[in-house]
Amino acid sequence: MLYVAVDMVGVGRVEALELIVRPRVAELLRNTVLLTTTGMLTSAALGTALAWVVERTAVPARGAWTALLAAPLVVPAFVTSFGWVSLLPSVASPWGALLVVTLAYYPLVFLPVAATLRGLDPALEETAEALGLSGVASFTRVVLPQLRPALLGGSLLVGLHLLSEFGALQLLRVDTFTTAIYDQYTSSFSGPASSTLAAVLLLCLLLLLGELRLRGARRYAKVGGGSARSVRRRPLGRAAAPVLLALAGVVVLGLGVPLGSLVRWLAVGSPNGFPTGPLATAALSSVGLGIAAAVLVTALALPVALLAVRHRSRLTSTLERTTYLATALPGIVVALALVSFSLRVLEPLYQTTALLLAAYAVLYLPRAVVSLRAAVSQAPPVLDDVAHTLGAGSWATTWRVVLPLAAPGLRVGAALVFLGVVTELTATLLLAPLGTSTLATQFWAESSQIEYAAAAPYAALMVLVSAPATFLLTRDVRRASAL
Repeated sequence: MLYVAVDMVGVGRVEALELIVRPRVAELLRNTVLLTTTGMLTSAALGTALAWVVERTAVPARGAWTALLAAPLVVPAFVTSFGWVSLLPSVASPWGALLVVTLAYYPLVFLPVAATLRGLDPALEETAEALGLSGVASFTRVVLPQLRPALLGGSLLVGLHLLSEFGALQLLRVDTFTTAIYDQYTSSFSGPASSTLAAVLLLCLLLLLGELRLRGARRYAKVGGGSARSVRRRPLGRAAAPVLLALAGVVVLGLGVPLGSLVRWLAVGSPNGFPTGPLATAALSSVGLGIAAAVLVTALALPVALLAVRHRSRLTSTLERTTYLATALPGIVVALALVSFSLRVLEPLYQTTALLLAAYAVLYLPRAVVSLRAAVSQAPPVLDDVAHTLGAGSWATTWRVVLPLAAPGLRVGAALVFLGVVTELTATLLLAPLGTSTLATQFWAESSQIEYAAAAPYAALMVLVSAPATFLLTRDVRRASAL
């Protein structure tokens, strides 16, 4: 943010106003706000509906459906766009972009909401219905308030991703601030002018204030590791066929189309042959960076989540929300800020893996914070008090009581960071050390030249590398579904 501010000062007040107050900026603002808000709403609605069907109805093969519905996380948003555009070019439109980003990002809401539903005591719903509430009223008045941390946290992540999304929207030919900033940098190399546009992306503050107000000050902790008893799942009856058809439709659109497109281009084959060597090199780089970033970012997110939940105050709330701010900026702005910092302050860091990991920490810290915060908030503080009365200090209590209860959130956060890093594009293009290539950068190099067949192997391997992390994300849900 300091980098953006300094560059804006360099532009000058008159020129900055000329850059901001013009029809083009109004168009970019309209496109960005409209896509972000509608994308958040559609992802929240779809993710919550799918989570309720899987966790609260007697749908057959719940574990399989959970894995399939979470699987779009394996496919990066720009690969999903690649699949749709290369198969159906007319999808490159604002409505097509809304469809694609919803299919790419709804799992960020689906997974935490499903996990929260799985942990709720079914007695809450049963009591509400025994008091005369209908199924819909029970959900809206009893269940939905309990879902607020997961629902708002997941929606916030979707909004932050959409504010900074570049690759998918560039392929879909939808202009937002992020694509305009990239075009400004690459066409005229005007850093200050692009930073002026980037400053407008601090619309993220509106998301944060809304999320803070909607979340409220309620507590969601409970004693125990799970539901008091098994959930009484609602029979689908005549709705079974339409529900199964809807689930299959979401899976086909979100997973089948991009994967089918990749298979098609793999079958076509590149005229230069199959790039075995470059593929292996790029895969090793992607996996190594993903693991290192997952460890680093979860370690950074843990104290933030503990402070935000266990020591609530205006200061800790501010601290938590500052982790989200830079995520609203495109990866290219974050990367250029770190380049400027390294050249002016710590030159030995320039063109190093450490600087690249720092960029990943800035970009993906919210993923880990949201997951850990939701997990820690369900660990009852009374257990901390009990541990203290038994002589355990603060560190011992955190290590032996809080962390075991928050372990699912820790795993989910690490997996989400790994997935993000493996598929990250713009920051890696600028900050990766010389000679370092990843699956994402190699895919972009080929697809930007309309070499779809040459790009397909990198996209396919990216999906395979991301699969174990997605398996980890759905492991607890699939275990619960088997009971």
